[in-house]
Amino acid sequence: MTITDKDLLSMQEARNLAMSAYEAQKIWGKATQEQVDRVCAAMADTAFAASERLGRMAAEETGFGVAEHKKLKNEFASKHVWESIKDIKTVGVINHDTARSIYEIAWPVGVVAGLVPSTNPTSTAIDKILISVKARNGIVLTPHPFAVKCTLEAVKIMQDAAERAGAPAGLIGAMSKISLQGTQELMGHKRIALILATGGGPMVRVAHSMGKPAYGVGPGNVPAYVDRSADLEKAAKYIVASKAFDFSTICATEQAVVADRPIAARLAQLMEAEGAYFVNEGQADALRGILFHPNGGINAAATAKSAQYLAAMAGFEIPNDIRILVARVNKVGRDEPLSREKLSPVLAWYDVDGWEDGCECSLELISFGGRGHSLMIHAKDEDVIMAFGLEKPVFRIGVNTMGTLGAIGMTTSVMPSLTLGSGGIGGAITGDNVTVHHLYNVKRIAYETSAPPKAALHPGASSTGDASSDPQMLAKLVEEIVREVLKTQ
Repeated sequence: MTITDKDLLSMQEARNLAMSAYEAQKIWGKATQEQVDRVCAAMADTAFAASERLGRMAAEETGFGVAEHKKLKNEFASKHVWESIKDIKTVGVINHDTARSIYEIAWPVGVVAGLVPSTNPTSTAIDKILISVKARNGIVLTPHPFAVKCTLEAVKIMQDAAERAGAPAGLIGAMSKISLQGTQELMGHKRIALILATGGGPMVRVAHSMGKPAYGVGPGNVPAYVDRSADLEKAAKYIVASKAFDFSTICATEQAVVADRPIAARLAQLMEAEGAYFVNEGQADALRGILFHPNGGINAAATAKSAQYLAAMAGFEIPNDIRILVARVNKVGRDEPLSREKLSPVLAWYDVDGWEDGCECSLELISFGGRGHSLMIHAKDEDVIMAFGLEKPVFRIGVNTMGTLGAIGMTTSVMPSLTLGSGGIGGAITGDNVTVHHLYNVKRIAYETSAPPKAALHPGASSTGDASSDPQMLAKLVEEIVREVLKTQ
């Protein structure tokens, strides 16, 4: 590996930021709950007010997604996330269990290294800063190379608001000189206590290899099963809107419709009325060629682009009111690229015969590319819903909701977050929506609640053959040792 001057500058910046955050966190770790909440509220309010500008910056710099939808994600990351954590205690005694005579005390982890993706470059930064600072940690963010300016602007807004409200300088930082070596230097720095990684698979794997606690987010290859008992009008509206949202940049976006055969034709008609365009086989093959490289990797040039842009890339035309492209397929795996996660408004479609077949198809999709992440189900039959909930190896199962907004906690009551864990089965240490609870440790003061057993207090008899308690045995042992030593001389 060749190290350039750019890499050296990036590595030095990482060291400086980690040390600055460490020194500031030693101060912040002694903050009161009132001080913590004042600073976080100021950051949330300021970020919310800047949501539109930051969303526009992100769309313009990256070329990904829809500025209006990015604004909504920024508002979610500031307002919704803050509302969900503002009343959570993170200082001092956070719980007293009188029945068990235990006090629980919050303790910050220290300095967090946060990796920020290009697909959600400002909203993820806002989210990670809020939950880290609320837990009395420092944080240093690494922007994606495609999104440095907008991420740095989001960080600056949060920094300025925090310091005006009383946070120490240096508590919140972000790298401006981006390189792989610099990012690795940050994650491996001795003052970094925890890594919060949201991004592509390779970078998340690097985060997990640093020998530190790391919350990593895996890919989401989210199936949406539509049962014969579903409200089809609602399902069609939600699936199309969710897949079109910010051109499919949220990892919980639906990647395939798994349609129960008795309602499949009607569901397709309703989705077409909402702006879905069902491609023919030739068009589907052209989409396979532009969305992925031959090795299966996602083509960044086709990421988070409009349906019209993708159709033009693939060599065909569609009406201007089309929102998503849908391809009918019948295989899952390496031989069918469209069964992968697609960070674009392209949706695979599978016909199945009954919920049992729907279960099997969904399991195939999840196992191929989204273990532990999310699944959506549209149904009214509670037995079917519960069967999916019990059977699927995922940790978010959204019922009759949009995948994008349901999984992150905007339209459901799961904890609002833009970092969605995939659990042990997905290579992560949690299956939760990562929030402030994951960024502090808990120490416990435990009083005696039952007397020890009498045997534990009794001195007991000497163990048979224990030389240390028998002078004659000890003398014999020493004699044998001396004899053996003399033999070797």
